[in-house]
Amino acid sequence: MVAIDVDHRHKQGAQPEPAAADKAGRKEPRGSRPTVPRITVDGVVIDRKAVAAEMQNHPGDNPAEALREAATALIVRQVLLAEAHRLGIVAAPEADAEGRRETEDDALIRLLFAREVPVPSADEDTLRRYYDNNRRRFVTPPLYAASHILFAARRDDEAAFAAARDKAAALREQLVRQPQRFAEFAEGLSDCPSAKVGGSLGQISLGETTPEFETALVSLSPEDLSDPVETRYGVHLIRLDRKIEGEQLPFEAVKDRIADYLAERVERRASAQYISQLIGRAHIDGFDLAGSVQPLVQ
Repeated sequence: MVAIDVDHRHKQGAQPEPAAADKAGRKEPRGSRPTVPRITVDGVVIDRKAVAAEMQNHPGDNPAEALREAATALIVRQVLLAEAHRLGIVAAPEADAEGRRETEDDALIRLLFAREVPVPSADEDTLRRYYDNNRRRFVTPPLYAASHILFAARRDDEAAFAAARDKAAALREQLVRQPQRFAEFAEGLSDCPSAKVGGSLGQISLGETTPEFETALVSLSPEDLSDPVETRYGVHLIRLDRKIEGEQLPFEAVKDRIADYLAERVERRASAQYISQLIGRAHIDGFDLAGSVQPLVQ
């Protein structure tokens, strides 16, 4: 199913020409409200109040940008609805898994794309070829067995954070000389509950720690000890005990995922072309659409 990004689900759309007050290259001042033009699509007026309301769904750098995106979204929506009515499509609203029922207009647009923009399914050879050409995308993430010693301190307490930094630096010098004492020092000095197990954090996957901790961790080789690492929790010394490399996922395990991805990519391209054709046939007054409308399709 194709969802058109024109109703409370917006990304940046096609960029029309600036309004008259903006044509000299000047941006609308922040906070100012640009004049909403009178826009018609094949004689149908796009209500100014609707454009103003739609602008709330397009938080741009300035009001003029929000106006351009909102107007573009409503113009595309009107063109699609007009085509659905011309083809005699009858709305059949559906409900999602949470029971939310789509509007008749959304149903018309969905059925229009289902009828006019069929998406072929990729065959087995195409799926296999994509897998072979993109094998690195289908690897399980690596795991890191790591230990750490934490000197806890709040960043907004400058004195405490400086003391934690000094303690970590001093301890690191000692651990460089006596690496075998890491667990001992963790048990006696670390402010983390992992102190009870010699500082061991077990196996960590990417995204499970703070960005600063993760950056330091992935830069280490097994048995390496990090420099002091500052996070919102305090200052850490991190030791990488072991890195478990990701494994290649077999084709059968990812075949359906590849099929969904390729179908979506084809659907986006075909839908964008279809919208462009409809826009090209429409008579639009009061607003100039420029560029591709592809970002309006998701």
